[in-house]
Amino acid sequence: MADKTSYHLLAKPAGAACNLRCDYCFFLSKAGLYPGQKQHMTDSVLETYLRQLAESQPGPVCPVAWQGGEPTLMGLDFFRRSIELEHSLGGEGVTFENSIQTNGTLLDEEWCQFLAENGFLVGISLDSPCELHDAYRKDPSGGPTFDRVMRGVELLKKRDVDFNILCTVNATNASHPPEVYRFFRDELDARYIQLIPIVERDNDTGFQEGDRVTARSVDPAEWGTFLNSIFDEWMRSDVGEVFVMMFDWALASWAGAPQSACIFAPTCGRALTLEHNGDLYSCDHYVEPGYLLGNITDTPLARLVNYEQQEAFGRRKQEGLPAVCRDCRYLFACNGACPKDRLLTSPDGEPGLNYLCEGYRSFLEHVDEPMKVMAGLLAQGRAPSDIKGLISAAENETFAGVGRNEECPCGSGLKFKRCHG
Repeated sequence: MADKTSYHLLAKPAGAACNLRCDYCFFLSKAGLYPGQKQHMTDSVLETYLRQLAESQPGPVCPVAWQGGEPTLMGLDFFRRSIELEHSLGGEGVTFENSIQTNGTLLDEEWCQFLAENGFLVGISLDSPCELHDAYRKDPSGGPTFDRVMRGVELLKKRDVDFNILCTVNATNASHPPEVYRFFRDELDARYIQLIPIVERDNDTGFQEGDRVTARSVDPAEWGTFLNSIFDEWMRSDVGEVFVMMFDWALASWAGAPQSACIFAPTCGRALTLEHNGDLYSCDHYVEPGYLLGNITDTPLARLVNYEQQEAFGRRKQEGLPAVCRDCRYLFACNGACPKDRLLTSPDGEPGLNYLCEGYRSFLEHVDEPMKVMAGLLAQGRAPSDIKGLISAAENETFAGVGRNEECPCGSGLKFKRCHG
């Protein structure tokens, strides 16, 4: 068996099957890869998956991440069997940590009790307040879904189930950053928020040269403005209390910490996708015939993860950067972002420029100084949230007239000359 190396795997037990029909969903068309097949993970594949996942993890913690499509379509009995298998495998010193990404519309009291009892982290797909959410997130008849999602959220909160928010940023909600952020923070009391830009190609499947994006896609400049607006509010009042993954990932770059987000890592290939029948693909966004690594019922998962084909897939992210990216002062923070969005030609005529480059650059320029401060706080053994006190102090001009050997007004306990002096 290949050496154990760290990787993350999204398992899709119901394949592309979903009870909703969101306008921008890129995964519904993946059902076409398996014509005539029932998209339903069998108990045999489930057992193989969990056993091989546990065997291939480099540490004692084994993350199990369920996604779709809509994974709750598998029903509670499937997930009960999964937990039973985990308990039997956990006797070998492995601790399983479960998460599930869901649209929330099928959650009921029984589901939420199960999720609470088994310590699931639940990701809820929600695009902000009602009118903005319902613009694209619809049921098969074209009807709204917001109220059903909110009912699921309230049931999760009632059972004290840990949940986070996955919000897609698209052509409709991108112009409402304060409204979006405050809705999640104030009305849902959400403390973990992931913002995902919609870059929707105009073809149903595959990656074709010259791809264009649909009108539902977020505008690159607006993406930057959206992030900047939320960042300013978050930095002044919510650092350390609300965790916006985009900002956490940026701070990791400035602090020199390993990047946990594949889109900002120098190379990719360590975030793979498992289909309902055991097929393993290079990435959630590359569930295409050319990126099929094999099937775990034929070849062990650990070997597939470390195939040269997958290693080459990961290296191409770095090798395909145009010169304008290689020379950019913010390359350390974005690394060209996700290869799936590299649709543009650079000013020098090279292919491979990210469609969202303008927005990312605007954001990285905007947060440069605050990130340096927060990285400095971390280096001092302090919390990044201390920046709130620094901002308040600066805005109130409390540093005026402070002597170099006096205690810094920011509350650090250091002399002014060693802190903000």
